[in-house]
Amino acid sequence: MEKSGFRVYGYRWVVLLAYMLVVAVNQLLWITFAPITSSAVRYYGVSDLQIGLLSMCFMIVYIIVSIPASWAIDTKGIRVAVGIGAALTGVFGLLRGLLASSYTSVLIAQVGIAVGQPFILNATTKVAARWFPMQERATAAGLGSLAMYVGILLGLLLTPFLALSMGIPGVLLLYGAVALVAAAAFFWLMRERPPTPPCPPEQEARSLVFDGLRQTLRKRDFLLVMAIFFVGLGTFNAVTTWIENIVAPRGFSSTQAGVVGGVMIVGGVAGALIIPSLSDRTRQRVPYVVLALTGALLGLMGVTFANSYWLLLLSSAALGFFLLSAGPVGFQYGAEVAYPAPEGTATGLLLMMGQISGIAFILAMDSFKSPLTGSMTTSLVVLIALMAGSLVLATGLKESALITAGP
Repeated sequence: MEKSGFRVYGYRWVVLLAYMLVVAVNQLLWITFAPITSSAVRYYGVSDLQIGLLSMCFMIVYIIVSIPASWAIDTKGIRVAVGIGAALTGVFGLLRGLLASSYTSVLIAQVGIAVGQPFILNATTKVAARWFPMQERATAAGLGSLAMYVGILLGLLLTPFLALSMGIPGVLLLYGAVALVAAAAFFWLMRERPPTPPCPPEQEARSLVFDGLRQTLRKRDFLLVMAIFFVGLGTFNAVTTWIENIVAPRGFSSTQAGVVGGVMIVGGVAGALIIPSLSDRTRQRVPYVVLALTGALLGLMGVTFANSYWLLLLSSAALGFFLLSAGPVGFQYGAEVAYPAPEGTATGLLLMMGQISGIAFILAMDSFKSPLTGSMTTSLVVLIALMAGSLVLATGLKESALITAGP
């Protein structure tokens, strides 16, 4: 297939699918305990916050490992670097299932899986740039993000029901076996690069990792995007971690909480399919970031205040559709405005902002919940204000030169 004089290969979709599989499984393992917090508290005999730590450790580890992982992605390549993440996910995912009766062992396994996460997630734009032409990259990044949402969706929807029928140890062992299979499939299918590049040299060449890091942190638009990701991704991490605790004070059950979280991710799946594709077709990024943040703000308000189940579901779907569709467009925009910084470095910085804020938001929401009812409304109102501020910042972004000038 020829695009603008450069050949692109059909095998790029196999590469993307292999990558998407390990992304989805890694996120499934991350979110496992969020929809069954109360059941896990009873099973392990620990506090809500200790169960929250099983998710939050991913964010803590990410901050430490993100830059080394980005270095590995940009210097060693996709197959080696993402392969490290896939192997850690498979091995520690299985160990988590085999040692599921011990909270300490499960936490150690979670940390092992968490070390693999940045090696996987930071490669989204690298996979897109290595195998896809410029006019398909937001779509490819969108599909990579879609895999994140699918993994989270499966975790939120399936885990409560599986835990009822199989028990928590059974669920963890099943997920561990799936992780091992996904890792094996990745090594079998993944290829480092196509026989010929899919784009002109000026759209492929990137600076060295640490030179690129310094250059990136001097660019106004990238700094604005970092601030936007700080709020948006941090909000997503906090809401998904505490989803049961957020809705329980309003009389909703843990099963309903799982459905609410699942509907949010279903909305995100739809958004990740639609919005990045429109961004590629119109060769614009900024208007879609602004649109996504506007819709996410309205959805977050609904999740905060809705007392009827149907309104809560509608608000959750809107929050997911707009907030999660902003991710892939934002990742691609960040990679473009950061040029010539490596894609892995740019993506890693944006994801790291969300991990830092996720930790802060999760701890704050637990600390400031109502001692009488457990309500987290006050914290959610603060997140609404921060989201409104990020929307204002987004209106000041300028379109990237690569997307406006590229063939």
